[in-house]
Amino acid sequence: MENNNTCWTMPRIGDQAPEFRAMTTHGKLNFPQDYAGKWKILFSHPADFTPVCTTEFISFANMQKEFEELNTQLVGLSVDSLSSHIAWVRNIEEKIEWDGNKNVKIGFPIIVDLSKAVSKLYGMIMPGEANNACVRAVFFIDPADKIRAIIYYPLVLGRNFEEIKRVIVGLQTADKHDVALPANWTPGKEVVLHYPTTTEDVEKRCAEEGITCSEWYLCTKKL
Repeated sequence: MENNNTCWTMPRIGDQAPEFRAMTTHGKLNFPQDYAGKWKILFSHPADFTPVCTTEFISFANMQKEFEELNTQLVGLSVDSLSSHIAWVRNIEEKIEWDGNKNVKIGFPIIVDLSKAVSKLYGMIMPGEANNACVRAVFFIDPADKIRAIIYYPLVLGRNFEEIKRVIVGLQTADKHDVALPANWTPGKEVVLHYPTTTEDVEKRCAEEGITCSEWYLCTKKL
């Protein structure tokens, strides 16, 4: 007997991003190869012409330049058709005003996934929430095409876009400086050093300029 649960599996943090080919509002896409050397945010939305998704697309569009400056490509997805995507984008750009924003340009591609092939490949459809629509999934994929973080939201809850940006900035900071980041970290705050392994290592770190160790396992510094 076929195990239907295999349809709803999802890749995990540390996995290589599953490859796929798809049509988008910007033409054919070979993912993730078409964005080689970039960070990627692959995100799904439940449906076109819906209120929460519209506010999210306006938010992503307003921050697109900020993500581009972080070498990050945005890629949207839902199980709607190409004509639906195009009509919805046009409607947002020409008619929608929300939170002081109007005439917002949607400059990133939206994947057409009528077959649900990509949605199932990435575990974006969760039957307990909705059988025929994606939840609000966000996959953070690095330039080596490895999945570095995943966030899921239910249909009724819009995403926090400052948090999405914080995740990208945080991952890039951790990679660049070989550090970890504490709770509620934002750029400019102290970072956390990886665990020391010996008492001598603790003493050495505490002696270094700008490093503070409150205990052997918790050392912080300013970048």
